[in-house]
Amino acid sequence: MRRRKFVTLLGIVAAWPAIARAQQERLVIGYLSTLNEATGAPLLSAFRRGLAETGFVEGQNVTIEYRWAEGQYERLPAMAAELVRRPVSLILAQAPPAALSAKNATASIPIVFVVGLDPVGSGLVSDMNKPGGNATGMTLISTVLGQKRIEMVRDLAPKASVVGLLINPVSPDSVYEIRSVQAGAQALGLKLVIFNASTPAEIEAAFDRIAELRPDALLVGTDPFFVSQGRDTIVARAGRAKIPTIYPFREYAAAGGLMSYGANIANSYRQAGIYAGKILKGASPAELPVMQPTTFDLVINLKTAATMNIDIPATLHARSNEVVE
Repeated sequence: MRRRKFVTLLGIVAAWPAIARAQQERLVIGYLSTLNEATGAPLLSAFRRGLAETGFVEGQNVTIEYRWAEGQYERLPAMAAELVRRPVSLILAQAPPAALSAKNATASIPIVFVVGLDPVGSGLVSDMNKPGGNATGMTLISTVLGQKRIEMVRDLAPKASVVGLLINPVSPDSVYEIRSVQAGAQALGLKLVIFNASTPAEIEAAFDRIAELRPDALLVGTDPFFVSQGRDTIVARAGRAKIPTIYPFREYAAAGGLMSYGANIANSYRQAGIYAGKILKGASPAELPVMQPTTFDLVINLKTAATMNIDIPATLHARSNEVVE
């Protein structure tokens, strides 16, 4: 009996390196997000759908390790380094701060990003069609859409002369967004006033200034911090001040914001899941072109417009993809 147990034990010990190697070789995705878990849940669901389309299901043949920065961007470099040490098979980087942190942390582990800024200008890739390195993904081109949003101000408030822009100054895409909006403002002869906020308290302080200065309209920046840490506050304060406000993502209009214009984010995360699956199957990120959205959604909240006594012009009605009533 003792001999049988001893032989069995020897078999387990002999097999252990193979077991450990199999565990190490199991495909693991590092999910590096600037958001909190609750806010990021719909986008994660879309990412999982894309993965499933390529044959990967979390908990079955792939593991996902999550790192949620919860709007605290200073945590991202350490989180990215932790995933690299794990090591993971691939990193999904959600928004510019996460993408840049992942890019700085590794030049070998594949990265799939979803960002709103210019991937080439920010150094994430060398070329949109042939990224050439270890990163590729989706760009929402959200920052350049600031010029389109400010053009909508002319339709929404034809007599406007001063437009405010709420921006997060510590976000890496703020420079690109300010540049885009400033160009649109100058073309229309509008004065642009910048309101900075990078913490919940600063959002409140920014809206105190907005209520005092009373711009004719307001644009909310694309930084994900505003979505995860300030969406409800921003929507409530803009409504209370009765200032016509245009947001970058549908989530704001669904939460009571007046109007949003931007790419379908959920679809971009589904595409990111498909890219991740292709790379896990052997595709090189260097050869997968960065994808851009081809359609953009204009969402108008008619209930909010009525509450704020704002008449939505027929030109915007005609262009809208969705109305919230």
